Amino acid sequence: MSEKKKIQIPPSLSYQTQAETLPVSQRQDSLSIGIPKEVIMQEKRIALVPSSVATLVGQGHQVIIEAGAGEKSNFSDHNYSEAGAEIAYSQEQVYKANVILKVAPPTLSEIQLMHPNQILISPLQLPIISDEYIKKLQEKRVIAVAMEYLKNESGTFPIVQIMSELAGLCAILTAAELLAEPKNGTGVLLGGISGVPPAKVVILGAGVVAEYASRTALGLGAEVRIFDDNVAKLKRIQTLLGRQLYTSTLNPIYLKRELLNADVAIGAMHSKSGRTPVVVTEDMIQNMKQGAVIVDISIDQGGCFETSEVTSHDSPTFIKHGVIHYCVPNIASKVSRTASIAISNIITPILLQSSSAGSIEQLLYQDYGLRHGVYIYKGWLTNEYLGRRFSIKSTNIDLLMTSSW
Repeated sequence: MSEKKKIQIPPSLSYQTQAETLPVSQRQDSLSIGIPKEVIMQEKRIALVPSSVATLVGQGHQVIIEAGAGEKSNFSDHNYSEAGAEIAYSQEQVYKANVILKVAPPTLSEIQLMHPNQILISPLQLPIISDEYIKKLQEKRVIAVAMEYLKNESGTFPIVQIMSELAGLCAILTAAELLAEPKNGTGVLLGGISGVPPAKVVILGAGVVAEYASRTALGLGAEVRIFDDNVAKLKRIQTLLGRQLYTSTLNPIYLKRELLNADVAIGAMHSKSGRTPVVVTEDMIQNMKQGAVIVDISIDQGGCFETSEVTSHDSPTFIKHGVIHYCVPNIASKVSRTASIAISNIITPILLQSSSAGSIEQLLYQDYGLRHGVYIYKGWLTNEYLGRRFSIKSTNIDLLMTSSW
C-alpha cells in the first residue's frame, strides 16, 4: 500500500488561534430630567405624563417634577410619584437636572437657574423672545433645542404636526364661539341651517392645521376656502378630504376678494426655520366684515396677519378695524390633557434613544432631525434667522458638532 501523499504547507503560512471578539455595547448614561411648573402664558400642558415617566424611570433615568406641575392637565403629584418621579418643592431643585423639559419658553429668571452643558428642550415662540433672552442662554452655555423645529426621519416636524392637529380642531371651535353675538361676533352660526347659508371660512396654508380645520369646518357645514403657494399641498388636502374644494395660490387679488365676505380667517402657515410670512395686510383686514373672526395659529412664529399681536388665555382676543383677533400661541393648551399626552409621546422616544446613543450630545451628532432643533450650542447661536433678527453672529451647528467630536 502506497504511502498517502502529504500536502506541503508553505513556511510563509502559519495558523494561529485567534482571540474571539464580541461586540461591546456603548455605555448608556442615565439622564436626570427636570420638569418645572409653567409660570407664563397660562400654560396648562406638561412635557411628560405619568405613563412616560414610568417608562423612563424603568430604564434607569431620574425624573424630577416640580410640585403641582401637572395639575392643570389633571395629573396629580401622586400620579407622578407612583410612576417613580421625584417631587421637588423648589425650582432650584428641578434646575439641577441635566435635561430640562418645558412646554413654554423659560423666563429670564428661570434661565438664571441653568448651568453649563445643560440641555433645554422647549418651544422657541419667536414673538415673545428678545435679544436679552438669547444672550442669557448664550452666557449659560447651555444646549437649547426648539421643540417646533425637531424633525423626524421623514423630514416632517412631529411636535408641530401633532399640535397642528389639535390647533386645527380648536381653531374652528373657537371661531364658532367668537362668531356668537355675546362675543361681539356677527351672530352667525358657523354651519348654517335649512334655508340659511353657512359661514365662509378662509384658511391660509394647506398643511396639517388646515387639514384638521377644514375637516371640522366642513363637518359643521361651513363653506371653506384654502390658500397656499404650494400646489402639491392643495392637491394633497383635497385628496385627504375626499372632495373638491375652492383652493387658490396666495394671489393677493383672489385673497382680498375672499376675505371681503369671510366670516372666519384662519392663519395656518408654518416656517421651517424662522418667521412666517405676512400674507394678509392691514388694508385687507380693514375691508373685512365687522365682527368677522381671525384666528392666527401662526402667531407662535410671528403670525401671518399684519395686525396680529400675541394674546393669552386670560385675555385671548382684541378687536382691530372691527375684526375680532384671537392670537393665543398655545391654543392647544385649551385641551391640556390631550396635548400633554401627545407631546409626551414624541419626547419620550427621543430621551430613550439618547440613552442608547450614550448621551443626548452623541444623539445630536448622529441625528440630523434632532440637531435641526438646536438654536444655542454651548454659547454659540446656531439659528441663522435669529442671528439676522437680533444682529448676533450665528454659526452652523454641523461645524460646531464636527469640531467637538
